[in-house]
Amino acid sequence: MTQNIRNVAIIAHVDHGKTTLVDQLLWQSGAFRQNQTVAERVMDSGDLERERGITILAKNTSVVYNGVKINIVDTPGHADFGGEVERVLKMVDGVVLVVDAFEGAMPQTKFVLKNALDLDLPVVCCVNKVDRPEARPDEVVDEVLELFMELEASDLQLDSPFIFASAKKGWASTEPRDVGNGMAPLFDALLEHIPAPTGDTNSPPQVLIYNIDYCNYQGRIGVGRVINGIARANDVMSIVNIHEPERLKSVKISKLYEFTGLEREEVSEASVGAIIALSGIGEIKIGDTLCSSENPTPLPFSKISEPTLTMNFIVNNSPFAGQEGKFLTSRQVRERLYKELNTDVSLRVEDTDSTDIFKVSGRGELHLSILIETMRREGYEFQVSKPTVLYREIDGSRHEPMEAVTIDVPEAFTGTVIQKLGNRRGEMLQMSTSKGGYTRLEFSIPARGLIGYRSEFLTDTKGNGIMNTLFDGYAPYKGDIAERPQGSLISFETGKAVPYGMFNAQERGALFITPGTKVYTGMIVGRNARRGDMEVNICKQKKLLNIRAAGTDEALRLVPAEILSLEQCLEFITEDELVEVTPENLRLRKKILDAGLRARANKEQK
Repeated sequence: MTQNIRNVAIIAHVDHGKTTLVDQLLWQSGAFRQNQTVAERVMDSGDLERERGITILAKNTSVVYNGVKINIVDTPGHADFGGEVERVLKMVDGVVLVVDAFEGAMPQTKFVLKNALDLDLPVVCCVNKVDRPEARPDEVVDEVLELFMELEASDLQLDSPFIFASAKKGWASTEPRDVGNGMAPLFDALLEHIPAPTGDTNSPPQVLIYNIDYCNYQGRIGVGRVINGIARANDVMSIVNIHEPERLKSVKISKLYEFTGLEREEVSEASVGAIIALSGIGEIKIGDTLCSSENPTPLPFSKISEPTLTMNFIVNNSPFAGQEGKFLTSRQVRERLYKELNTDVSLRVEDTDSTDIFKVSGRGELHLSILIETMRREGYEFQVSKPTVLYREIDGSRHEPMEAVTIDVPEAFTGTVIQKLGNRRGEMLQMSTSKGGYTRLEFSIPARGLIGYRSEFLTDTKGNGIMNTLFDGYAPYKGDIAERPQGSLISFETGKAVPYGMFNAQERGALFITPGTKVYTGMIVGRNARRGDMEVNICKQKKLLNIRAAGTDEALRLVPAEILSLEQCLEFITEDELVEVTPENLRLRKKILDAGLRARANKEQK
């Protein structure tokens, strides 16, 4: 047992304050100088993480408290990145469960806690945001204990300590009504309740890799934990994998690093329990075990949950293809998608019969949209189809993925939400009234029923509703769901959108583009107010006459365009439509651009 190390993961539902808590632990352990300029949520280093305010990738840091090094892993809170959490928990000896003092136990809280309890990890519960005016820490403690009992926690886990904190203000306390002075109570709870790592220092070295990083200078960097023995720089070791027993290769570790604060510090060796980074091994993958060549024994690695949604990534073949992106060939798109598999264990990429189409499967809409947005910012240009769910054949019948949905909404909107989810084959399990005039609704609904609903939900609740979802296994097919009630407004010709043509088109529905936008035949420019698609000529110019009279030239008043985000684009499109993704624009289009060919194809389908 290595007494001077603790390995701990911070787990929670999205937006309950994990990353802010890590900020305070770093500050108060002396990881930063007093005058050092550090950004808020310093662990969210990616541009997309900062913009969206969510953690996407698990990240490592460490602090030193009372002579003990505490390795901390900050994990994602969103359900779509649950694969990151599942594998991180295998590398630590305990967890800090962070729960919001107002929202209480949420769907993802249950998911991450179940994973921790299944691995028999000790838990330190941190009720965060107790300084909120509407905080209810006593009730939240009861909710968390009920969750422990529901998940059949052991007696030791039921005795988990509760710490009450305000991560934003930087204090923690052992009593819900006391304002603390610093994070010492949380540090003390970690040292007391999280056990030191165990392992045999004298046995041959074994390092289990659970994450992959990349550096332009050093290439692939494996992040893992020393399970047994001592790992040394310049050692020759063997790569083995429990899921690929035929894969055995000798490699040399060129450099070895440990995490100190936010930096990687080069070391010559690392002993049992240390979380390390290794460079110089180009073939390393998540789940690999690095061990001595004399005794190549792989360590068990948890099998990551399977994807539930799939979509096609297609080489861009629109009339505007190649005008904005740097990487647009099928070879470039394919290489980039397969490269993503190196770091994202929840993703699946498959080749199809066509060399221009790749089938990509993930854990949810957000999971796939983050990949699309990342590729777009790197200069890739491509098209994507509507996400569809992955069905399974179980006992001879078709089963589909289900989602557990928790909705907090003002009472005035509950009827609309219940009706809309009912139409999407949702089944209401529970309804309860909470503080502040909000009602909590819990549903079980097919995953396909939620595709396209999130933006509709925000409109129905006027932005006041909060919706959280969590994968809830497979269930028998629930029946057909009605398609999108509105059709699309489609550009009649190629050119530039002009106010005169747009003024006439906006009477038909809501437009997605602004004047001056370049459009092409078959491109979707708006949402039709009625069912079915309609072609509109938004490039139509007003005829110029040499006669002028008062009142003939009315000022054209255009309704502000509805600019769709990437997620809203994916939600809007139907089976016969695509989203064209370029570094500069998101365009919606019909798969078949020509109106005559499109009409013939629709007739043949019927």
